[in-house]
Amino acid sequence: MVRPVDDEGENSLMRIHPLTASYAGLALLMATAAAASTTPAVTGHISGPDGGWDYASVDPAHDRLYVARSTSVTVIDLSKGKALPSIGAIAHGHAVVLLPGTSTLMVTSGHDDSVRFLDTRSGRELGRTAVGKDPDGAFYSTSLKLAVVMNAKAGTVSEIDPKAMKVVRTITLKPGLEYPQQGPGSSLFANNEDENELETADLATGKPGKSIALTGCEAPSGLAYDARSGILISACDNGKAAVVDARSRKLVKLLDIGQGPDAVILDAARRKAYIPCGRDGTLSVIALDGAQAPRVTGTVKTEPGARTGALDPRTGKLYLPTAKWGAAPAGQRPKPVPGTFHVLVASPS
Repeated sequence: MVRPVDDEGENSLMRIHPLTASYAGLALLMATAAAASTTPAVTGHISGPDGGWDYASVDPAHDRLYVARSTSVTVIDLSKGKALPSIGAIAHGHAVVLLPGTSTLMVTSGHDDSVRFLDTRSGRELGRTAVGKDPDGAFYSTSLKLAVVMNAKAGTVSEIDPKAMKVVRTITLKPGLEYPQQGPGSSLFANNEDENELETADLATGKPGKSIALTGCEAPSGLAYDARSGILISACDNGKAAVVDARSRKLVKLLDIGQGPDAVILDAARRKAYIPCGRDGTLSVIALDGAQAPRVTGTVKTEPGARTGALDPRTGKLYLPTAKWGAAPAGQRPKPVPGTFHVLVASPS
């Protein structure tokens, strides 16, 4: 079910007489209708094994979804819609990154301060690398051919040569690092959930840059970068998304989203960004182009707990891990009900 941000919708087109509608008005309405036609809706789910989870990624070349779990990596065959045997032995997995052109999966292991390298074909661990305290978000830089890992409690960034499985540089920033993105050139941007700001650095030189204050954004976690528009979108825990111009390095505006987000999922081809909000079980849909972009164009009902996810760039489908939740004792967080972990599938309509 899609809940529009305002009262305008397809029916509003029928209320405008063709002789009085301006070309600009018709163009805006047609753009709105086109955007609505690609808004996703939950169309099913795929069951998986019990355990906590964090970030996920899609391997479109092999129809696989990988989900970082508490003790391993869940593998899902997207073509058959079923879970395969889990791989790896992880100590609280956070990020799961497929290294391009290989069958190697890189996973951050938060509780033992390491990065694991797994063979997706055999499930065998190829090696592990010691990094800073509590490695969390990570990505692979195709331009620099380096893996980049945020060490949350250490406040450092590990640059790793994935072939050698060796740290080649450590950049010192601030504790509280969450999800990172590479911006223009070799620039690094990383959310800091403790300081409510974006940390910056140059990955090519290892030099830290000035922080960017995210005024009005509390505990930013997920982050996406849209190269076409040059904007960064941070998901904030207080029901906001902070939009930053990556070139001027200034906060542009705040968007209203749902509660409890932990990821920003970019669909650059379809010019959308999605923010799954686990506390209220919604998915905020953001248009990257058009009037007043970026702007929230709608809210899709998902399920409580669906706070991260991944996109299949070929189909535009979203995969959002979650579970059913039991009643929470006073002062405690609710826990997943055993046997209910699943991945929601949200397909463009």
